[in-house]
Amino acid sequence: MEIRRGQRVSITELCQCANTQVLHVVLSISGIQDTVDFACFGLNNQQKLSDDRYMTFYNQPNSPCGAVKLIASALGSSTFLCDVAVLPQTIDRLVFTAALNSTETMHDIHNGYVCFLSANQEVARFSFSGSDFHDEKALMLGELYRKDNTWRFNAIGQGFTGGLAALVMHFGGDVIDALPPPVSRISLEKKVAALAPKLVDLAKKATISLEKHRLSATLAQVGLVLDASGSMYAQYDKGKVQQVIERLLPLAVHFDNDGALDVWAFSNKVLALPPATLRNYADYIASAEYGWRQWGMMGINNEPAVIEQVVKHYQNTTLPILIIFISDGGVSQNTVIKKLLVEAAKLPIFWQFVGIGGRNYGILEKLDTLPGRVVDNCGFFALDDINSISEQDLYERLLSEFPLWLEAAKLKGIIQ
Repeated sequence: MEIRRGQRVSITELCQCANTQVLHVVLSISGIQDTVDFACFGLNNQQKLSDDRYMTFYNQPNSPCGAVKLIASALGSSTFLCDVAVLPQTIDRLVFTAALNSTETMHDIHNGYVCFLSANQEVARFSFSGSDFHDEKALMLGELYRKDNTWRFNAIGQGFTGGLAALVMHFGGDVIDALPPPVSRISLEKKVAALAPKLVDLAKKATISLEKHRLSATLAQVGLVLDASGSMYAQYDKGKVQQVIERLLPLAVHFDNDGALDVWAFSNKVLALPPATLRNYADYIASAEYGWRQWGMMGINNEPAVIEQVVKHYQNTTLPILIIFISDGGVSQNTVIKKLLVEAAKLPIFWQFVGIGGRNYGILEKLDTLPGRVVDNCGFFALDDINSISEQDLYERLLSEFPLWLEAAKLKGIIQ
């Protein structure tokens, strides 16, 4: 269904089923070089944000009742899960917005849309472009509103003077609480340039992704788990695992004050390696503990053993922890892995699993639907070759779910 500006559509038509009022709402804008801030404002019958907790955005990804959730965020798009049946009676409408915090304007948009998904299928779309606007910095894209005990969608597509802060104030919200102060992007580049000038270009690319995902001021520890089973031999022999170290080190330098990337290798056993730093990163795989050929690995997979060791290593840590877990598949101990990750959900650890050039990833491919966890503490994506994509794309994938976990973990008191 194509929705025109100003058109109003009932939620029954959007869901294509009268028995559900759950929608995925995808907001997308292309052509803008800087970050686009998408948000959903839950307003009362006076069209005001009477409760600041009903502004759902990058810094607050869930509404208090759980009816609105920011479930995915990427460059130029965000996806909200909306269950209007769960909303309290004090919330009369959900307004979806987009805002810029740069010299660009909404006139620079190439294409944009509000898309509705029901049962994972697109059912309706409202499209717009930069020609619809002038020098506006924000947009009211559309709204779900309550009328006569039913919910409807109104395609607004209206430009708004000012950015996200102006939108918050327009709806009666508190700007100070809503918008964290920006942090200078040059600090990471300076740290890297001082000791490892060859990694400066990587640091610049990492900084772009860190700022995009509002992680510039985040303190955390970063760990890397490397599959060293027999099927990974060629990845080590051709230097691809060494390139993984070099690509990930700028993230560790940014997040952690000591600039160290904690490293483990595993096959049938586990080996804790010396932390990778700006001083020892060059030829790390060939030199740490006398080099990978001397690690006594290249056996079969034993993921549970390394997961247990990582958990033990960070058991007294108060900072959030980002673990990047590299595997080429062959995962077989699904039940044990599932149990360990469910138990680890109460800890300040986010597990980002990355499949490279393999198959049979088992439970790792089902982490988004893993039940029994207090928060979603895992992510997974697979690549034919981790070095076949650009550093910018790699950082985007590695960091896309981490900010959502940070906010969820804060709400549950797992991290401060």
